[in-house]
Order: sequence, then C-alpha cells, then structure tokens
Amino acid sequence: MKVVVTGSNGMLGSDLSRIFSEMHEVIPLTVSDMDLTDRAAVSRVIRELTPDIVVNCAAYTLVDQAEEEPDAAYRVNGFGVQNLALACSDSDATLCHVSTDYVFDGKKPMFDSFDHAAPLNVYGKSKLAGEMFIHWAMSKFYIVRTSWLYGKHGNNFVEKILAQAARSNELKVVHDQKGAPTWTESLAVALRQLVSTGAYGVYHFTDDAGAGISWYEFAVEILHQTGLERQLKPVATWEFPVKAVRPAISTLDCGLMEILGIRRRSWKESLAGYMEGRSIARPGVKTKGGSE
Repeated sequence: MKVVVTGSNGMLGSDLSRIFSEMHEVIPLTVSDMDLTDRAAVSRVIRELTPDIVVNCAAYTLVDQAEEEPDAAYRVNGFGVQNLALACSDSDATLCHVSTDYVFDGKKPMFDSFDHAAPLNVYGKSKLAGEMFIHWAMSKFYIVRTSWLYGKHGNNFVEKILAQAARSNELKVVHDQKGAPTWTESLAVALRQLVSTGAYGVYHFTDDAGAGISWYEFAVEILHQTGLERQLKPVATWEFPVKAVRPAISTLDCGLMEILGIRRRSWKESLAGYMEGRSIARPGVKTKGGSE
C-alpha cells in the first residue's frame, strides 16, 4: 500500500513512518510539504500522490496555550482535519486519524469507544471537532484515540522527569490524574495492524496499564528503570495550576482493538523498550545497574 504520513517529523510521525515503511511505501509529509490549514493545497497534494491510506499525525498539541489561542487549535485540529477528510474522500483514500483521551470529561473509571465525548478544554474540543468532521465527510476511516504519548523524537514526560532528576533530588508529581502511558512505537505498530483490517471505525489504543496509573506512579517507574534514587512527592492537581483543565481519569478501554487481535504490551514493558533505545542513542546515560 501507498501510505502518506502527515506530521512525519513529529514524535509519533517519526516512529510511524519508520515502522510503516517496513511493509508499505511511505510518503512522509511535514507542514512545509502540506499545510493542513490550506484546503486547496491539501486537496492538490492528496490528489497528486494518490495514496491508499493517509495517517494523520499532524496536530496542534499545546494544551495550555490552546486556551489562549483557540482559533489556532481549531484551524489545525478541526478544520485542518476536515480538509484532509474531504481530500481523502475525493481521492477514495482511507484516513487513519490519531485523536486523544482529552475528548472525555474524566467522570468514569474507564472510557470505551462508544462513550459520550465531553471535553473539558479547548484542545480536547478542537480534537473532537476533527473527529466529527471525519464522520460527516467520509465513510472509510479509522479514528484512534490514545493517551500520554512519549517517544524519542519529541519532548515528553519521561524526559521531563529525567531532566528534573538531573537538577534536583526532590521531585513533585501529580498523583490524582489517572491514565495510561503509551510509547509511540507501540501505537505505530498497532496502527499498522489496524489499517490492514478494513474494520473502519473509532478505536482506543494505549499500552496496558490496567485500570490506569497516576503520573506519580509513572514517575516512580521511570526512576526505578534508570536506577536513579530521588525523593518523589505526590501532589494534588491544584498544586500545579495550569490554564487547561485536565480530566481526572482518562483511562481508555482498548477492547475493540484486542478483539481484532492487536496485542498490547504492558506499560512497564514499553517503558523498558524506550529506555533501552534511549541508552543506545545517548551512550552517556546508563540504565538501571549502571552509574549516571
């Protein structure tokens, strides 16, 4: 299959382009190649490339900044996705779109693909707008919601914790938000499997964290796997004031993907895989058992 990947230089897009290229012809696109907010350009590029599948990893992801510039978030996450959906529909291409756990309000222990979306912040609302535009514009699509992404090609929670640990012996981490960390490589492999099924629809995929873990528990495991001994202090969300409200619980039920035979790794196993790759890429950084 010929696969176009938008946002190919981002954290997910980089891993996804590499993993898809093992089985498919991949055409990686950055914003300089195709600006999602330019409808005419999107239509022209998709028409010229004639892809079988477009995997959309491009997004406005500045959750707090979106509260101050909602138009920018909606232009990319809402109308940008609409432009892509219309172009794919006109070219008879399948669209695989990556969405977020932030479309939910956090008022359930776990959210499945059929639960009512009620985002609490502008970022979540803009991502939901993109989902709805896909529903209205086309029929051959996969929408895959995920959560707490981390990967080697972008800034992420793992790197933030390790950077803090390098500066201080005491770290404060939120303990009252629950979800599931997801390695970009895990998600990329899952998406490659999903697009081969022809089972169009809305899905959830994260690494397996059971009923969910907190950011604090995630931080504990990060330090454990790197062998760093630091004082971790669990704190409440209100002690870290931010502009955008986050859902207290955003654990996603991934049962539909599992029914399709798409395996999930435990979040600790995925973190270990990320750490192994990180230590290879950064030889001065030792994993557990070595020195800092």
